[in-house]
Amino acid sequence: AGFYICWGCLVWVPSVYTSPALHLVHHPTELSTPVAAAIAGLGLLMIYINWAADEQRKIFRATGGKAKVWGREPKYIKATYKTAKGQTKTSLLLLSGWWGIARHFHYVPEILSSFFWTAPALFDHVMPYFYVIFLTILLFDRAFRDDARCAAKYGKYWDAYKKQVPYLFFPGF
Repeated sequence: AGFYICWGCLVWVPSVYTSPALHLVHHPTELSTPVAAAIAGLGLLMIYINWAADEQRKIFRATGGKAKVWGREPKYIKATYKTAKGQTKTSLLLLSGWWGIARHFHYVPEILSSFFWTAPALFDHVMPYFYVIFLTILLFDRAFRDDARCAAKYGKYWDAYKKQVPYLFFPGF
């Protein structure tokens, strides 16, 4: 692992991802039980959706596209590409389930779970929301870079995929 990965995992993640909790230590808030339960429930729902999207793709790939997605046969594009060494490889681009909603839909529940992690700090100060803002910028940038990388890798197959799944993050965007 390189310096950026090591520094990020050892310094950045523990500092930034825990900053909402640190803010709450110094600026405690009072939440009613229904509000706290709603925040916790929605946060857990976002974690589940994020996991379910990743699990759906993992099972789809592990079965070579044979696993049902949301109870139906999956739609997908069989894409071929050449590696840097000139080998021809094949990938399956999933068009069903969570992956049929948007090309990077799984980032939406990840960002929202960071919001619900921060929400108990309420809205008196921007500092606890640095984590949410940073993660949003990071994942938006990653999505655009991934899209460009996939366009270069898959070419016409990626164009066909984008016609079937036109949205980057969620329908309408």
